[in-house]
Order: sequence, then C-alpha cells, then structure tokens
Amino acid sequence: MDSDQLVISHCIFDTAIGTCGVAWSEHGLVAVQLPARDRAATERRLIARTRGSAGAATPPPAIAALIADITRYLAGEQVDFSAVPVDLSGLDPFRRKLYETMRALPWGTTTTYGALARTIGLANWEGARDVGEAMGRNPVPIVIPCHRVLAAGNKLGGFSAPGGAATKAKLLALEGVRFDSGAPRLPGL
Repeated sequence: MDSDQLVISHCIFDTAIGTCGVAWSEHGLVAVQLPARDRAATERRLIARTRGSAGAATPPPAIAALIADITRYLAGEQVDFSAVPVDLSGLDPFRRKLYETMRALPWGTTTTYGALARTIGLANWEGARDVGEAMGRNPVPIVIPCHRVLAAGNKLGGFSAPGGAATKAKLLALEGVRFDSGAPRLPGL
C-alpha cells in the first residue's frame, strides 16, 4: 500500500430498513451503503464504493455514534448529520462544493436540482443536469442528504441507492415529506 494512501475500514449494521454499512478513514466518513438484497450484498457494494476497504473493523467512537444516529434516523427519529466529519478529499472541487452546500438542507425540507445549481453559481439547465449526475455519485447518502433534492416541478426524480425512487420517497416520508399518501412509514423501505 502507498504510504500516502489512507486506510479505509468498514462496519455493517442492522437498522429498521435492513442491513446498512459505513466506511471511514482517519479523516472521516467515506461511504454509506443503504440496504442491498442481503447482508453480503450490502457489504460487497460498500467495499466497491470505497475502492477497497482494508476490512471490517470495530468503529471508533465517532463512527459508532454515527451508526447509532443512522439507526435512529431510519427508525423515524429526527437526526441532524450536518456536523459529521466527511472525507471528501478524493472528489473534484465541484462535487465537494455541491455536497457541502447540500449538507445545509435541514430535516424535512427539499430543494430542486435547478435551485441547488443556482445556489452554487450554475445558471443554466446544464447546471441542473450536472447536479443530478453528482447526486448519483454521492458517496454518503443520508449524511449528505441527496434524497432532499427533487426534480423540476418538485417531482421526486431519481435515486441511485438500492430501491431507487421508491427508497427516496420513503426516506422523505420519514421526514414528513410525502409524494404518495398511501406509502407506509415503517417498518422497512
């Protein structure tokens, strides 16, 4: 391993919606994985997102607290993730700026791809497209709340996590934002 390369570790844990995972470096959170079809698939997806975790590990206190917060959030409790240290060092400046801006979106609020693009200084339709593409590559969903960003006209839009737009709608429902009044709140997504 290159001496400049950070060691990334991960932990898989159970929540109200299924098995999730987090990965971290000494600089902070590197990845969040929402449930895949089973525990092994969740872990494989998480390792692939980190481009190679050094392996499962006991989380340090800050990451253990984050796991508890994610578990509470997915059980329907209001949790603020804006102060969680996130390691965005491997990302391009556009995505770092966008994700930091997104972190200011509070619980239960939404914006659109276009409005978010304007917030970071992009004024044309291509800016909204670029924001949408960056959403699909968000390494830490929930902590960086890409589920709170909607398509034009406040339509749901896509979501790259397992379950797609249905998962996005249900995460928003946890926060009181509804697109289908018949959608179940919990258990499970």
